[in-house]
Amino acid sequence: MFGDDGAHKGPERKYSPGTCNGTKKNTQIGVPDQDHVSTSYVERQNLTLRMANRRHTRLTNAFSKKLANHAHAIALHYFHYNSIRRHMTLGTTPAEVVASLV
Repeated sequence: MFGDDGAHKGPERKYSPGTCNGTKKNTQIGVPDQDHVSTSYVERQNLTLRMANRRHTRLTNAFSKKLANHAHAIALHYFHYNSIRRHMTLGTTPAEVVASLV
């Protein structure tokens, strides 16, 4: 939950993050162990997507205005990331790792 702390006024407010007023954990699927619930994996995935594809940075010319274009750009990114790009820690693609487990 984010709120306005009143510290930022004028144009600089547009580029400043909000103040965190607290968080709530809500289970969406299954019965996870609440002691091990974390957003680390999702935040890393979001960072990778944002750094690899500039259209996710709103202040660029490639900002997606149409939902279909945005969905296609995300699909292309994840296809490349999982099926084509070799990962340094794995030495191969994630798709090859999963295929070898089956």
